[in-house]
Amino acid sequence: MFAKKIKSYAKVNLFLEVTGAAGGYHSIDSVAAGINVYDTVCAKPRADRLIKVYMHGLGSENIPPERNNAVRAGEAFVAAFDTKGADIEIYKDIPLAAGLGGSSADAAGVLRALAAVYKMTDGGALGALAETLGSDTRYMLTGGFARLEGRGERVTPLSCPRRLDMLLFLPDAGVSAGECYAEYDRVPSPARESAGMLRALAAGDLAGIAQNVYNALGAPAARLCPEAGEALRAAASFSPAAYAVSGSGSAVFALFESEALCHWAKSRYKGKMRTRIVHTVTPAPPRAARWASPFALTEEEQAFNKTDRKE
Repeated sequence: MFAKKIKSYAKVNLFLEVTGAAGGYHSIDSVAAGINVYDTVCAKPRADRLIKVYMHGLGSENIPPERNNAVRAGEAFVAAFDTKGADIEIYKDIPLAAGLGGSSADAAGVLRALAAVYKMTDGGALGALAETLGSDTRYMLTGGFARLEGRGERVTPLSCPRRLDMLLFLPDAGVSAGECYAEYDRVPSPARESAGMLRALAAGDLAGIAQNVYNALGAPAARLCPEAGEALRAAASFSPAAYAVSGSGSAVFALFESEALCHWAKSRYKGKMRTRIVHTVTPAPPRAARWASPFALTEEEQAFNKTDRKE
């Protein structure tokens, strides 16, 4: 049995503007929201310093170790905090190359699982390590509603007093983030500001949130991936409150006024693309524990671990 289990949630980008480029990186201003789709990360300590990662589901078994952010995260944790290694199992439910943060979620999940296993209490150091592993990995440590700036490493937690219900359209084809940003550079779009989205979220104003849904990478993603364009057209056909590509694609979310309307649209969609009804989630903060870190196990995860504990 595994010592710790972590739920690492996917995200959608309710707003995403490209604000510049320097040193081979693009800067962004984005408003992200965690959704109730997650990868399960299970970690068991080893007697040596090796990190062994075993992937399960959605074709993740074919990811080479040298390209797997979960492996990088585990090895970086051992090197940074001088701990023993771990056997890590990851059960994928976040689609790959979809703009939902799956790779970063796995890296963040590994960091949180190993922090729990080894009672690592320095939340600042863990966050700093996350920044080295990917632009939005620090955000994925906690998820929820947040504003992401810079390369995504500057994270400002946000609150929204209402749940947002969405229907995801999930093309089989993925989009390379690097290619998507390059396509944006080739045909940039007029700049927009996130202020309206921030105000609407804080007020729980669904109409205001819908009015400010935007993704500067949406059009580039659709040009690179015809299936992303098809997903946008499918979403639009149901007249949702708003719809957009998430991240650099290829997933598209349609924001509806209620979960019932999501079910209505899903039942009437006749295309072959996978669809999934989701809603936003904000994980409960950690309870007091023997190890006190901003990224400690949430109340839900502590209960999750009790269902299968033989440490």
